[in-house]
Parts: sequence; structure tokens; C-alpha cells
Amino acid sequence: MKLSILGCYSATPRALTNPTSQVLDIRGHLFLIDCGEGTQVQLRKQKIKFARIKHIFISHLHGDHFFGLPGLISTFMLLGREAELHVYGPKGIKKAVTAMLTVGNTWTNFPLIFHELTSQESEVVFEDDKVVVRTVPLVHRVYTNGFFFKERPLERKLDIEAVEAYDIDVAYYRKIKQGQDVENKHGVIVSNDQITLSPPPSKSYAFCSDTAYTEKILSIIKDVTVLYHESTFTEAHKHLTAPTGHSTAAEAAMIAKKANARMLILGHYSTRYKGLEVFKEEAETVFSNVHLAEDGKEFQL
Repeated sequence: MKLSILGCYSATPRALTNPTSQVLDIRGHLFLIDCGEGTQVQLRKQKIKFARIKHIFISHLHGDHFFGLPGLISTFMLLGREAELHVYGPKGIKKAVTAMLTVGNTWTNFPLIFHELTSQESEVVFEDDKVVVRTVPLVHRVYTNGFFFKERPLERKLDIEAVEAYDIDVAYYRKIKQGQDVENKHGVIVSNDQITLSPPPSKSYAFCSDTAYTEKILSIIKDVTVLYHESTFTEAHKHLTAPTGHSTAAEAAMIAKKANARMLILGHYSTRYKGLEVFKEEAETVFSNVHLAEDGKEFQL
């Protein structure tokens, strides 16, 4: 599982900083999460293949989280894309994007499928045999969701020494990996746990931006492997969190601690601060394993 940060700052783009966008590489999927201005340029810089992006998740309809989407879709068209593109986001995203494409007479030559979200409760929005994605309802000035990505359990591993000792035919290896008991060459049923090893634990990733502090998300993201949580402000500007619907670095760390996360990544920084270390230092007073998102940075999770 790899996370590529394309942009991680709040509000307006600047010469050296970009608004929110990131790519999660998980079990063969390349999921684009939010799409602020400049996303396609950042994708180019980080050499991420456009064709591998088949699912885009948009948290909310503030410009710094989706204004890059019409341009990216238009580029897909210019490149001759044929594969389906699925966009998951709040109700209204289809109208906003298609209006721009229609006015510019740049309608797509590939299937563009919108999945508009309205539920105030967590719901599964994508799943296959490898990954499940569900929403994380957040508290912001407009309807907003985070997203929780979780790997399905991996297959059990073959214990070759045990398989050979029990004299099991190679034809049964696939069934064994799938967790089934099998019959050996002597007609004896061998229990699966005697001939397999436990697989690595499934990994998960939670994206939570933008949001005010809310413990309602804890039951959804409990025991998450990696949590990305917005930290727009430090505690020095906590008075701004309520009117803006944002969080402080300390509040992000508190969510990580209460969720029993293994790792916290901070992002969505206000540009009022001269450096990022102040966010990390504040969060580390609450939670130990804290990392800073930075444009262009990759995390091997």
C-alpha cells in the first residue's frame, strides 16, 4: 500500500504548494482522492499513469478539493481514454462537472459514471474481492465525507513442509490457500490450520479532510493502519475551528489516539504558518507516530 501526496494545503494554490489531492495504491487499485487545482500536473511530476486511475473519490464541493476534476477528465478525453471512469462525490458533482464539459464542447468519449452521495451515515461505495471503500461522514460547512479503504483478508499461506508431510496432492494447493480442509493421498481429511500459515494482517487507510473535531467517526476508523487527518490550525488558532469547520493538529492526534491508529499523517495546512514542524510538534504531545504530508511525498504504508 502506497500513498502519494499530490497536494496537501488548504484554500488557494501557491507557487510551491497545492490544494488537496492524493493517490492511494492498494491491492492493484490506484484510487485518486480529491482533485484540487493542479492535480494532473502533480500526477505528471510523480509519474503516475493516468490510465490506471479508474475511481475518483471527492470529499466535498469546495473548490480546493475538486476544481481540478473537469480539467483532468478533459485530458483523459484528449488522450483517447476508453476505460470507464467512476466518480464518487456529493450530490451536485455531476451537474458541476458536466456543465463545464458541455459548455466547452468537450464531452467524453469514454463512460463517465457518477455516484452521488447524500447519506449522513457511513455506507459502502465500492467493493470487489480485494478492497472495500466506505464513507466517513465528517463535520464541515457543507456536506462532506472522508473515505475508509480496507483490504479484504489475504489468502492463507501454504506451509510447504506440512503439506508434504501430510502427503497432499499439488492439485489441492489452491483450495488450501482459500482456507479449505482437503483429503490427502491416503483418504484422510487434513484440517486447514495444520497445513497453512496465517496471512499478513489486512491494511487500512482513512482519509479525513475537511472536518471539525468529531468522535462520531471513531467507530468507522477503529484500528486503522494509517490515518490522514486534516490539521488546518494549531491550538493557537483553535478559535477559528468552529466557524470554519476545521481541526487543529492536537485534535487530529486525539482522533488518532482514540481510534487506535498505528500512524497519523497530518495535512490541509493553513498557509498562515511559516513552517510545518509546528504541526508535528503539537500532534506529538498527544500521539507518538506522527508524519507530515508534503506535496510530492510518498509513504510506503
